[in-house]
Amino acid sequence: MSEPELRASDVLANERTFLAYVRTALAMIGFGFVIARFGLFVEEIAAVAHLRVTTPHLSTAFGIIMAAFGIGAASIGAWRYVTTDRALRQGEIRTLSSGIAYLFTVGIIAIGLLVGLLLVAYR
Repeated sequence: MSEPELRASDVLANERTFLAYVRTALAMIGFGFVIARFGLFVEEIAAVAHLRVTTPHLSTAFGIIMAAFGIGAASIGAWRYVTTDRALRQGEIRTLSSGIAYLFTVGIIAIGLLVGLLLVAYR
């Protein structure tokens, strides 16, 4: 049996996909940091304006969750890169499982809803 033909375009596409996971993960971690620090900013503004903030630590918790979701995205991206690379070298094609796709979609929807709730809570 001969070695499967490995095309450069397939390998490079796999690398581009991995880099997209890395960019997404870094953005989520950075966004999580900004959200976590937003609570501190709101507390300072509330102190200056003599306002009462009812949920000052909610943004810190959500920021940590967002950063953890980014770490999860980086981990899944690395796993996908390795498994796809192995499959390409064996002459196989592996796709993203629908379960992981649904998990990411539900996670993004949850993040969007929580951001919306935070905006309403700080209003």
